[in-house]
Amino acid sequence: MEPTGRAAAAPTRAGVMKAVVQEGYGPPEVLRLAEVPRPSPGKGEVLLRVRAAGVDRGIWHLMAGLPYVVRPVLGLRRPRNPAVGQDVAGTVEDAGPGVTAFAPGDEVWGVASGSFAEYAVARADRICRKPARLGFEEAGVLAVSGLTALQGLRDAGRVRPGQHVLVVGASGGVGTYAVQVAKALGAEVTGVCSTAKADLVRAVGADHVVDYTRTDFAAAGRRYDVVLDIGGSSRLSRLRAVLAPRGTLVIAGGEDAGDWLGLRRQFAALALAPFVRQRLAVFVAKTRRADLEALADLVEAGRLTPVVGARFALADVPEALRLLAAGGVRGKAAVVVGEEGRA
Repeated sequence: MEPTGRAAAAPTRAGVMKAVVQEGYGPPEVLRLAEVPRPSPGKGEVLLRVRAAGVDRGIWHLMAGLPYVVRPVLGLRRPRNPAVGQDVAGTVEDAGPGVTAFAPGDEVWGVASGSFAEYAVARADRICRKPARLGFEEAGVLAVSGLTALQGLRDAGRVRPGQHVLVVGASGGVGTYAVQVAKALGAEVTGVCSTAKADLVRAVGADHVVDYTRTDFAAAGRRYDVVLDIGGSSRLSRLRAVLAPRGTLVIAGGEDAGDWLGLRRQFAALALAPFVRQRLAVFVAKTRRADLEALADLVEAGRLTPVVGARFALADVPEALRLLAAGGVRGKAAVVVGEEGRA
């Protein structure tokens, strides 16, 4: 699905670039497209000409300033760093001192703060070469959600071949990767999603699909060795009810809504874990080049394919976040830089 065209944007003045910035917390209207100084790479960094970037729930949380517990780190009343975006794919424009692994013109992907922009600076240890099988849009939506799925299942979940894995929230950014990663690890996978997205979850490899609009996964009578919960709304007791007596529950991300703390279930799981036989795991994904390369290996082997469900121009990032919050994105949404329009 190709972006529909608009009139080409006016050329950017030398030394400046177009970028999405955030000057306060709140709804998508707090974001705007502005002209800002083009960054320069420092020691161990590269300057990327951004071709695509991904939209995920983490971006929404940073925009809204929720949960409130993150604000002492991000900024109490407004974000200290107005740049927006994390996922990135593009070409190396310049390399800072000490960078030998990349040169101008290299096609790369990974994580760069402020990737909703024409240019972004990335640490050299947070990017790697783009797999030949992927276009920029697909590579641009892989890093953040892909790392969460990989580390959540392989490291926190300790998934082994032959195990039964339940992915709650299987049709979203992390979920579509989680289904594929679990299959690559040799598991039998059940995905939980809505009716409208059941075909997508099957298409990415789920052995079984539970339509939560028709069936309560917690009342189906099945037990799973590993449960990865991405949805953020199921009570801890419901998740434990479908877990095998010595199974592992992995909670990824914060609550969807209605919890100002945002980490209530995580704290409850940590408090309960010493007293039950089930493993209750909480984790935060980390950007490591070795894991980026592990994802790239899965892509090259044909075992992992990003799902780009919608495409947006830089100016339409607020619309992308509104659609994401409404549950209207299948897989991941991509911000296509240099293309005006969306499809």
